[in-house]
Amino acid sequence: MKIRITVLESRCRDRLCKAGDTYLVDQLCPPVCHELWGVIYPQIFALQNGAKLDHGDERVAFFEASCPDGGRVRIRAEAIE
Repeated sequence: MKIRITVLESRCRDRLCKAGDTYLVDQLCPPVCHELWGVIYPQIFALQNGAKLDHGDERVAFFEASCPDGGRVRIRAEAIE
């Protein structure tokens, strides 16, 4: 399963991501910093393998996360067909 990552906000120090950027994750990791990738990879892997994640009272095939560097980058990742 492919995962689409959309950058919702970005104040990236390295200017790797800009708000509105989208990446398709199939086999390789997208061009995001290692710190952000380390945070989101477990959920990406779960979605790629058909998992549904907790979101309030629901189980969904998406999540939102922020960079561990003070939340400089915020993304939404969702499973797509």
